[in-house]
Amino acid sequence: MDPGGFARRLNQGVNDWLFSVAVYSMALVALVGVLGVIWPLGWPHRRSRRRALVIAVVPVLIVIVIMQVTPSVRTSIDNHAIDEFAPQFHFREHHEAVVAATPERVFAAIKSVSADEIRLFQLFTSIRRFGRPGPESIMNAPQRKPILDVATQTTFLLLAENPPREIVVGTLVASPPGFRPPSKPTGDAFKAITQPGFAKATMNFLVTDLGNGSTRVDTETRVFATDDRTLRLFTAYWRIIFPGSSILRGTWLTAIKQRAEGRSS
Repeated sequence: MDPGGFARRLNQGVNDWLFSVAVYSMALVALVGVLGVIWPLGWPHRRSRRRALVIAVVPVLIVIVIMQVTPSVRTSIDNHAIDEFAPQFHFREHHEAVVAATPERVFAAIKSVSADEIRLFQLFTSIRRFGRPGPESIMNAPQRKPILDVATQTTFLLLAENPPREIVVGTLVASPPGFRPPSKPTGDAFKAITQPGFAKATMNFLVTDLGNGSTRVDTETRVFATDDRTLRLFTAYWRIIFPGSSILRGTWLTAIKQRAEGRSS
């Protein structure tokens, strides 16, 4: 693995966690302030509704400032299939795991792992959709159906599949009002989307043979916004959902590892 590339991914992950922790911390402080406006306590409100109001308002202003800090666009220097569809991006999330199995078994596990094998998947996706029922999608996945099949048969597009090396999928996480995707979308059409109002998310699973029966599997998600307004809106969304997304990517890799090693439940 390229040490410089690993350092860049690590730095981005740390920054995303810091921003998200700051947002959630400020939300908690604001909640304490709101409660104090209703019922001021000796600490921390000093039985003053005015002080409680300050405690409620200041964190909100800080969060607004945090949400305005948008990342600059970056360009990948890797040479994987994902780079064909997402060479530039504003957000990047990366996770990896070492699996005691051949690349062929790992790739098969990537293709076959289902939502019920991914710890916390159903809980987190239920929270994301506010517990509402809906049509089958990656946010409302059937228990036993391979999760990548669910994705590519609903809102995701299969962009590349190079067994047993890499699989790449993509979707639009933001689009302009009135936009209608083509009835038969293609990878070339996905790459060609550059008009304002779009945010494109691209995700891959990359399999690397380490020898001696071990394999490393990397998963990476990249998001690119096509204009500043969409970038600001998605930045706010990313700061909120990043912790859950990061946790799920880790449990997803754990499920792949367990299935490939023959330990899936």
